[in-house]
Amino acid sequence: MYAFRYQRPSSVEAALELASADEEAKYLAGGMTLIPALKHRLASPSRLIDIARIPSLRVCERIGTGAGAVWRLGAALRHVEVAQHAGLASDLPALTRLAAGIGDPQVRARGTIGGSIANNDPAADYPSALLALGAVVMTDRRRIAAEDFFQGMFTTALEDRELIVAIEFSIPRRAAYAKFPHPATGYAMAGVFVAEHQDGNWRVAVTGVGAGVFRWEAAEAAIAAGDPVPSLERDDLMEDMHAPGAYRAHLASVMLAKARSQLSIGV
Repeated sequence: MYAFRYQRPSSVEAALELASADEEAKYLAGGMTLIPALKHRLASPSRLIDIARIPSLRVCERIGTGAGAVWRLGAALRHVEVAQHAGLASDLPALTRLAAGIGDPQVRARGTIGGSIANNDPAADYPSALLALGAVVMTDRRRIAAEDFFQGMFTTALEDRELIVAIEFSIPRRAAYAKFPHPATGYAMAGVFVAEHQDGNWRVAVTGVGAGVFRWEAAEAAIAAGDPVPSLERDDLMEDMHAPGAYRAHLASVMLAKARSQLSIGV
């Protein structure tokens, strides 16, 4: 690990000021990706700006009423806090169950939703929820639709030193998430998030199968029409030592069927 300066600001404004003064600074939230990178000397920031305890980044609140209501989750909310939030579980049980299945207890106790989506691992769980639920990523500068935020493997629309402050989720009629986890890491070898929105439209998002999270438009159209869902066909299927692309595509079909069965019984 290289030497660095550690600072823990008490507000978003203070964090931004520190970051603007140092081009080599990095934000630190849960540290589930950054700390291992530091240990292996794969990253060498001049300073770490710890944002994990900033109060405004730890909100979890329902905003509005009726069909237009949304849930706003602060970027520093830990996975365990998302998983155990009673109000969120009432409106978005698929999201709280997704959070409860991330990694292991140690990861859930430290990892944050903002850190997960900022890293945009192609096998992470949260990106599928954002994409299927039509979420909006709020930063210190702008609002970014999930469709525009995720831009490929470990790549997002974030600019230098731009800070995620919250994520807003619309409340669907019903939704479900199913994944086939890697037995060692808990990452999704295939994860499928299905949501029926208040306007009757369906969205299906897939993680762990391609170079990044993506919508499965053919599945959306088939579900809406009541037709059988076609096989998943893409040119960027993930191939590694754990599974070939064709196997992951098959897993996606199986996970989609599992998620739909949860919808049919009101889960």
